[in-house]
Amino acid sequence: MVPVWTVAVLKVKVQLKTHRETLPMLGIAASLAFLIMMFNLPIPGGTTAHAVGGTLLAVLIGPWAACLALTVTLLLQALLFGDGGILAFGANALNMAVIMPFVGYACYRMGQKWHHEKLGLAVGAYLGINMAALVAGIELGLQPLLAHTTSGAPLYCPYGLNITVPAMLAAHLLVAGWVEVVFTLLVFQFVKRVAPTNLYQTPTLRNHRPWIALLLGLAVLSPLGLLASNTAWGEWSPHELQQRLVQQHISTHAPQGMVHGFHFQALFSDYTIAGLPVSLGYILSGMTAILIFLLLIRGLQHETNPSHR
Repeated sequence: MVPVWTVAVLKVKVQLKTHRETLPMLGIAASLAFLIMMFNLPIPGGTTAHAVGGTLLAVLIGPWAACLALTVTLLLQALLFGDGGILAFGANALNMAVIMPFVGYACYRMGQKWHHEKLGLAVGAYLGINMAALVAGIELGLQPLLAHTTSGAPLYCPYGLNITVPAMLAAHLLVAGWVEVVFTLLVFQFVKRVAPTNLYQTPTLRNHRPWIALLLGLAVLSPLGLLASNTAWGEWSPHELQQRLVQQHISTHAPQGMVHGFHFQALFSDYTIAGLPVSLGYILSGMTAILIFLLLIRGLQHETNPSHR
């Protein structure tokens, strides 16, 4: 992923020379993606999924800038909230920060060319998240083949391609993909109505108020994502996974790599804050992320502004 991030940084630097307003939009886009991903959805089989906003960000700030914004979002999720995982960060970035925005943006541009902008956007959002899900399923399903003990027992993901690919695709083709489309179209319509110059081709951010209102509104509504909290594969704890494997007659033990591997305790694990109700902690986690992203962008603006040198 390092070569991709290097190219993305170079591309965005060039973009900033002609469109300075891309910089504040990076913070807004990262905040938007973070909040969208907080809305977990119940999926048949007992697990959950979420929209990402990859295509939406590509349309707002361009695919390369979207790559950086989504990467920073995933990094903050992993480090501060223990979501997604540190060891899986590279794979998550490939799926959600590269595949999604570029596939989605290509479909969007094709729709523009054929004078069906919204259709291209909807198709891009749907295909983008499902392509990311397909690759994630392949990444998971290959693990038993690539990482196993001398006896052949999987060290990490215990499920093969025959389970992971259909499971990932079913969840996203049937539910998450359509939610991605709805989120994308609603926010796109909002931008076209209140801030039409904020799109990638015409980035001139004159009024921050509509964006701040949107982000705060999503943060307040984010506890709706707590309604879906189950997992199908027991990915939240080795003990839960062991129970699943026993029930499914696959194994009597959790994979050794999960039991004895790297463990990291995030400061606000699972978007909770000690001493506060879960829903309030969820809201404050979202607002904390917004504040962090905007402060990072303010710092970058200060460093890149010639008047401060």
